[in-house]
Amino acid sequence: MGVEMEVNNGENNTTNWVPIMKKLHILNVLEKVKKIPKLICKTIWRIGKEDPRRVIHSIKVGLSLTLVSLLYLMEPLFKGFGTNAIWAVMTVVVVLEFTAGATLCKGLNRGLGTLLAGSLAFLIEYVATKTGHIFRAIFIGAALFFIGATATYMRFIPYIKKNYDYGVVIFLLTFNLITVSSYRVDNVLKIAHERFYTIAIGCGICLLMSLLIFPNWSGEDLHNFTAAKFEGLAKSIEACVNEYFSDEEQQKSKENSSDLEDPIYNGYKTVLDSKSFDETLALYASWEPRHSRHCYKFPWQQYVKLGNVLRHFGYTIVALHGCLQTEIQTPRSVRAMFKDPCIRLAMEVTKALKELGDSIRYRRHCSPEILSDHLHEALQDLNNAIKSQPKLFIGSKNNNNTNKLTLATTVVSKGQSGALNSRRVSLSSVKTDTSALLEWKSKLRGITTHENTKENKSLRPTLSKIAITSLEFSEALPFAAFASLLVEIVARLDLVIEEVEELGRIAHFKEYNYQDDDDHVVVKIDEKHSRPLQNDQLPSHDAGD
Repeated sequence: MGVEMEVNNGENNTTNWVPIMKKLHILNVLEKVKKIPKLICKTIWRIGKEDPRRVIHSIKVGLSLTLVSLLYLMEPLFKGFGTNAIWAVMTVVVVLEFTAGATLCKGLNRGLGTLLAGSLAFLIEYVATKTGHIFRAIFIGAALFFIGATATYMRFIPYIKKNYDYGVVIFLLTFNLITVSSYRVDNVLKIAHERFYTIAIGCGICLLMSLLIFPNWSGEDLHNFTAAKFEGLAKSIEACVNEYFSDEEQQKSKENSSDLEDPIYNGYKTVLDSKSFDETLALYASWEPRHSRHCYKFPWQQYVKLGNVLRHFGYTIVALHGCLQTEIQTPRSVRAMFKDPCIRLAMEVTKALKELGDSIRYRRHCSPEILSDHLHEALQDLNNAIKSQPKLFIGSKNNNNTNKLTLATTVVSKGQSGALNSRRVSLSSVKTDTSALLEWKSKLRGITTHENTKENKSLRPTLSKIAITSLEFSEALPFAAFASLLVEIVARLDLVIEEVEELGRIAHFKEYNYQDDDDHVVVKIDEKHSRPLQNDQLPSHDAGD
């Protein structure tokens, strides 16, 4: 009887908890719903604050749609164009892009494709009407097949794919609409004229808004984006070297910090991912008119070449960053011996990168002292510091190493349980020479013949680590890789300087003036001018009409 009451009490308790859990779930959902408006407002404000040009572009699009809708809303204009006025609205939605170059590219492609398609369609219609009603359908079908296949095949040509792909799509769409509808509709010529005029009006409004009202130039975005790359690479190198030579307290404080973003990765990430972005901006910049004060031709292709050189430069920084995350690290006591020359060398490289970025941003030639004696002195100091510690990189051929390795091998052969603790103590002090390695290999073969398969699998990672840490120069080997990458960065810096000087020559940069340094100290570059376009600002490649 008592057992039944306990069971009933348990069932009642469970029943009472169900509505409570439902209420808690509903309250949790309501709290999340209340946060949605606040989150949306924060997102809208953040996007506009990052780049105020987005707000201006949105207003321009709204104003353009209002203007073209007058063709449909005003009675006199609607009588002239009829229902075809909707094509002007569709043209504004499709053509008007964030930058003037993108709008020019899509607008001219759309206008040229429509004009060519209409002309060819009228030619086909004129020939088809002379062949009779039966042969007219056959002729139209054959023309659609031939023109469609030819135009589609032309889209695979790289030059057309790059510059006129959207125009070819509009050509195919317009040609098929006019040709097919002409078989059933008698006044197709009038309809084609009205559509062409409305599309021309839509394109004209788009070009007016893009070129004359607060224009956003693709060439300027490419220019500022290229200048910002140098600053990002300089920050990556500086942060990477500082973290490599940081002490344990600084390392722990960084691990405990709430900042999830890695400054080293963020610095070179934009450079490595900029290939398609640079090519897109360069393409649209090639469509833009000469709008600078001196009306020089924009060397957009040279910016693409400079971007390629910067990406190869960034690959070296990626490898340098990888030295911070390797399994085997040089002890901090050994790193401290080379801290000052490495930090000095990194400072000189970052100084040169910032000078290159400023020369592009202000459109002037580089300072003649960009590769000053300080950089060569820092290289020489690093070289002297490495030469002063030959034993770290060459090693000492001492007979005691054989005994140490023999001892380590004996520890491994004792068994899995006792060996795990012993290895942790002896790994840091194990060193070897050639004869010791041969002896260790022979004992390893003996171990593998007497142990089962599961034990072999568990021992292999540990034995491989013993083999690596038993090298004479194992402690200095990771630092040698780090130092060699620093020297490689200096070597690749020459290639970057050559490309920047070539860009300055082609773009007619002004000569360097020593007074510019004092002027530029107080100049604050607006964040929007060094910020790349986001995905929503890049023109879409949809062929919607």
